[in-house]
Amino acid sequence: MHTTLLKVKDLQVAYGGIQAVKGVSFEVHEGELVSLIGSNGAGKTTTMKAITGTQPLRAGNIEYRGQSIAGQGPWDLVKQGLVIVPEGRGVFTRMTIIENLQMGAYIRTDSVGIAHDMEKMFSIFPRLRERKDQLAGTLSGGEQQMLAMGRALMSRPTVLLLDEPSMGLSPIMVDKIFEVVRDVYAQGVTVLLVEQNASRALAIANRGYVMESGLITMTGLGQDLLADPQVRAAYLGE
Repeated sequence: MHTTLLKVKDLQVAYGGIQAVKGVSFEVHEGELVSLIGSNGAGKTTTMKAITGTQPLRAGNIEYRGQSIAGQGPWDLVKQGLVIVPEGRGVFTRMTIIENLQMGAYIRTDSVGIAHDMEKMFSIFPRLRERKDQLAGTLSGGEQQMLAMGRALMSRPTVLLLDEPSMGLSPIMVDKIFEVVRDVYAQGVTVLLVEQNASRALAIANRGYVMESGLITMTGLGQDLLADPQVRAAYLGE
């Protein structure tokens, strides 16, 4: 039995008077790639914001390694190995690519390891190497997504949370991003992937959760959900 790294219990989150998340529970075990899928407005990003402390909870709890992390901010969580690549990338636009990657390693003091990981990011994302002295704000959306992922990986996360990494990207760039997600997972990082592109997300997931209108409505193995007629009708246009 795998260790449960992340456990969300009866999570409720409200924006103003609107309840966006209505009592959601799920867990992510060590060594898993779990996909949370659902249409726009289902509450997926709100759930991610609650996990990473950027949106207060109305009720429920979030545990990481058996301890409650409700109310802790993103900086505290990074130190514990829980790192998010937010929706909309969130790169430092007025800093160079190298400076952005260095920011990802701010909690580390092992300069040899940091240099090694920087080189590793450039081998995963050759395009970043070509542009390493450019300001991040001059990059395309896909390049910014690569940079946001590279920056997160520089902190050597235990759990990587990815919020809509393929949103707004060209098909070629989407292929690249999913290839990187697979590689990161293969290297032993536990991944929670929130994604509108249900077919791609479920194809690489061990397990999946389907979220609709602030509730989890289905759960199962990634392959089983991918083959489920209801899922195919609702999310794969079949």
